[in-house]
Parts: sequence; structure tokens; C-alpha cells
Amino acid sequence: MNEPDPSVWPAPAKLNLFLHVTGRRRDGYHLLQTVFQFLDYGDRLRFRLRDDGRIERPGVVAGLPENQDITVRAARLLKDETGCPAGVDIHLDKRLPMGGGLGGGSSDAATTLVALDRLWETGLDEDDLAELGLRLGADVPVFVRGRAAWGEGVGEELTPVDLPEPWFLVVAPPVTVSTAEIFSDPALTRDTPRITIADFLSGRGRNDCEALVRARHPMVGQVLDWLARRGVDGRMTGTGACVFAAFPDRAAAEAMRELLPEVWPGFVARGCNVSPLLRLVRRNGRAGH
Repeated sequence: MNEPDPSVWPAPAKLNLFLHVTGRRRDGYHLLQTVFQFLDYGDRLRFRLRDDGRIERPGVVAGLPENQDITVRAARLLKDETGCPAGVDIHLDKRLPMGGGLGGGSSDAATTLVALDRLWETGLDEDDLAELGLRLGADVPVFVRGRAAWGEGVGEELTPVDLPEPWFLVVAPPVTVSTAEIFSDPALTRDTPRITIADFLSGRGRNDCEALVRARHPMVGQVLDWLARRGVDGRMTGTGACVFAAFPDRAAAEAMRELLPEVWPGFVARGCNVSPLLRLVRRNGRAGH
């Protein structure tokens, strides 16, 4: 098997295996319970250091102007916080759909922080990087830490969990769901009783955003219903639009993917309790950095 290109930094997808909204803080942020698990598939980044201090993202990424790219914001945040004089060109290979609930932007930001901390030799530890990540988005810390986790608070209170690592079929219907719109909708359930990790492991848990997304984006419901008719337990990740289902092996997941209507892109990936980013860091001998 070919070794991964050491110049490529992975920004893996995540799945929310369930998502409960248990309340709302005074500042408007929602209180959640969820479980994050990574996939061995995602965006890919390359970094070329510059000595002029500039941070740029060469190239064109469809639907993502450079001035809106969270990787650029992450690099600038790290530079400002550490006083690093170096710059960087960030090359982003965007493979995850935007607005799909797979955490692509948050993962890109986390990979940028982790990679540039090493390449710029800024000397931050995991806690420091997670704290910076939280300023960029509630999901960034779980990608920085790189371990499957039970999440609470706004998603940043993380407890590592050891989960089965099945093969997942991920279906990405061609719709974009606005997380902000879902969480601001008065119809969103915001008072789901809290559960425990043991409750989740025994089979409890749903996605509180699913009913609202079904109403706003009927195609997401069509994917879920299509899977259900074939005896498959499909779930929505995050606020959608992506839907996932677990299978015992890759062949079973691929067989179901082959049946998907052409209008619904999909991919198959392995669930991971240790993210591809953390595995790369550990291979490079910087696990305790």
C-alpha cells in the first residue's frame, strides 16, 4: 500500500451520530448533546511557507472566495496570537460539500492551526490550539483534538469515547442547508431531555434538526425515506444536508452506493475514532507537542 504524501495534511469529515438540542444560552448559542466520529475521507491541504509574512490562498475554490475562507482566518489568528513573522500559501483541495453537515470548514480550520503550529514552530499545545479553534467555530476543537468524542455545551465540551468503526455510506443531496437558519427557526426543538453516554450506546438518540430540515429541504427527506424503504437506518449529520448509514463492511456500503439515483452523489468511508490528522501527527512523532 502506498504511503500517504507527507506534504498533504488531511482535513477529515465528521459525523454527528446523534444531535440533541437541550437548551439555549442567554447569548443565543444552543446547548447540545452529540457524538462526533471522524471519517477517513475529507478535504486536503498543502502549505508553502513564505518569508514575507503574507497569508494567501492561491487558486480558485468554487463558492469560497479567499476573503471568506476559514483557513485564511485560522492562519491569521495563529499568526496574531503568536507573533510569528512567517507567512504561508494555503492550497485547499475541497472535496467535502459545503453546507452538508460534515464539518468541512471547521476541519479545514483545525488542520490549518495544527499544521502551521508545526511548520511555523509556534510551540502551542493541543489545549492552546483548541482554544484558538473555538474562536473560529464550535466544531473546530474536536478536529484539533482528533478523537471521537461525546460533545456537550455548544459542542466544545468533549469526552473521548471508544466506538465501533463501521463503514459508512454518505449521501450528499445537491442542496445547501444554512446552519444559522436552522438554529434560528422558532420551530426547532430546544428542550430535549439530556441523556447519558450509556443511553446513547444502548440505542437512544436522534437528530433534533431532522424534522425541520425535511420541511425546508424535501430532498433530504427523500434520501432518508429511500434508505428506509431498503431497510437501512439513515441518519442526518449536523444540520444536514448529508445523510449517512452504517454498514458492517465496505462491500455492503459500496453495494448500496451503486443503487443511489444519479442525482444523489455519495461516497463510502471508514469511521475513525482517531482522525487522519491526529494519526499523521503521531506518525511524525509530535503526538505530545
